[in-house]
Amino acid sequence: MDADKIISELNFKAVRSSGAGGQNVNKVSSKVVLSFDLNASQALSEDEKLLLQENIVARLTSENILILNCDEDRSQLKNKEIVTKRFLEIIKKGLYVPKVRKATKVPKAVIKKRIKDKKNISDLKQSRRKPNIE
Repeated sequence: MDADKIISELNFKAVRSSGAGGQNVNKVSSKVVLSFDLNASQALSEDEKLLLQENIVARLTSENILILNCDEDRSQLKNKEIVTKRFLEIIKKGLYVPKVRKATKVPKAVIKKRIKDKKNISDLKQSRRKPNIE
């Protein structure tokens, strides 16, 4: 994954933001909407695209477009930086492949210890019983 290539494929749109800012909200378009078309991406291989489709399916639209919004700051530039960082984190997490677990053999010493402990508990319980007088 080449972050610079992917960032060059992003589409940004500035829209009017709701929330704090007073009269400034009505004049300035500070909210940033990021959209990324997964199918049209040249920076990702086909395997990476399939992996992302599986891992971030809840965030994608039906046309496999990822849309993120940011209106945390009054500055459009800061919002753009924030949403780009969020996007890169999502892509990084989506491309993560966990290591395959290798099954290991249980050591003989562990098996012997478990059986010895079971025998000790059995003997202890046996000694607590009433004697069988016949």
